[in-house]
Amino acid sequence: MTEIEITRIKVGGQPTGIIGLKQALEEVLAEAGDRSDKEIKEELIKRLSKSNYIAEKTRDMYGKAFLREYKKFIGQPFEEEVSGGIEIKVLGQGCPRCHQLTQDLMNLIVETGVNADLEHVTDIKAIAGYGVMATPGLIINGEVVFVGSVPPKAKLKELVMQAAQK
Repeated sequence: MTEIEITRIKVGGQPTGIIGLKQALEEVLAEAGDRSDKEIKEELIKRLSKSNYIAEKTRDMYGKAFLREYKKFIGQPFEEEVSGGIEIKVLGQGCPRCHQLTQDLMNLIVETGVNADLEHVTDIKAIAGYGVMATPGLIINGEVVFVGSVPPKAKLKELVMQAAQK
């Protein structure tokens, strides 16, 4: 039996599980050639609609999310989708410093009560999409704010609180 792979992405600001996203991205990349963003978006919707319910009125929203994931996948610049709270991403493939930064941020979010979405990005292509070459990397609301080490807890708190006030 084939294992079903579900990838969590943001669609319209909401975390959404997508079945078969990685396979669809690989297939479209192999066939992409000189396709426009619109053509790539339509092809991803077509392929992913087979195993995911996409209502007609949400097609554009899903298409934008799929195109964003495609650009991440191939290492091109992309526009992040921001929800109501602070978007925090730790970039790193899983070293102890990356895990420490993620844990420090989790504790800080609980301690301050700040509305934040924390994600640990481990995919090397996605990390490269941010232009970060040293890990851990810290992204807050789409902006690289720290690279190469774990910031002191006081600095982390300062960065998170500044973002919360914007």
